[in-house]
Amino acid sequence: MPTIGFTPNLRRHVDCPGLDVAGDTVRAALEAAFAAAPPLRGYLLDDQGRLRKHVNIFVDGVPLADRVGQSDPVGAHSEIYVFQALSGG
Repeated sequence: MPTIGFTPNLRRHVDCPGLDVAGDTVRAALEAAFAAAPPLRGYLLDDQGRLRKHVNIFVDGVPLADRVGQSDPVGAHSEIYVFQALSGG
């Protein structure tokens, strides 16, 4: 079962502990996380369901390729990590 984790910065705003999730795509894993923490959806996705500009997701250390539909595959032992990109200087 894939695992999904979130940065401490994101967890400061939304109660979203790391989870074991079902699913074979990033989107399916996110939907499982949204079921556990509904406010998380608004932090990660825009109103069209696309990943927000300042959110990044890595699957097994590889950046998410499909930011629109989050269709990147995940394996049974994949690690999905979600974080908010920081900007500024």
